[in-house]
Amino acid sequence: MIDCIRGQILYKTLDYFVVETGGVGYRVFCANPFQWPEEGEIWVHTHQVVREDALMLYGFQQAEERDLFRLLLEVSGIGPKGALAIVGTGNPGALVQAVEREDIRFLTKLPGIGKKTAQRLILDLKDKLEKAGFTQKFGGVHAETAVSSPPSDQMREAIEGLKALGYNEEEARWAVEQAKADFGGKEAGLDEWIRKALQVSMSQK
Repeated sequence: MIDCIRGQILYKTLDYFVVETGGVGYRVFCANPFQWPEEGEIWVHTHQVVREDALMLYGFQQAEERDLFRLLLEVSGIGPKGALAIVGTGNPGALVQAVEREDIRFLTKLPGIGKKTAQRLILDLKDKLEKAGFTQKFGGVHAETAVSSPPSDQMREAIEGLKALGYNEEEARWAVEQAKADFGGKEAGLDEWIRKALQVSMSQK
């Protein structure tokens, strides 16, 4: 089991980066590769998924994010991509608080989470989060302030628009998040969101 990697990033795509260590380049999937530094040595906390046709690594900047990712994989209906998208919304505190308070409304705003999956999250994770120490660590932090909010309705519509154009969930979400930063809090119509997100995405190709 590869638990962590220290090395230097060789290059990035929308879905992953390749980190070199000991003369070997490892492809590491993550929520947003462009949040990682361009230069210098990095330390990546990883989770290894072994499939019949591939060995995949998922990377995180914090061990807590990786540990939460692992717990999410234990929930029926949530796979690695879904768990990565959820962890990618921010730091673990928001999800921990929402599960602890059984906040269905907040959980259904997370990417790929409907009402039934939100209920399973609460049922499957409430005790596990407490045993793993997450509840104690984030017990005094409110979900609304612990992390950045899940996508707004307009951002979600823009993400769906990009997916209709052939982008996958992570590509579309990353582009819209970057567009949000470019808007700097200014109001924009759906067409503007999609146009800006497309510009951001194309600039990385």
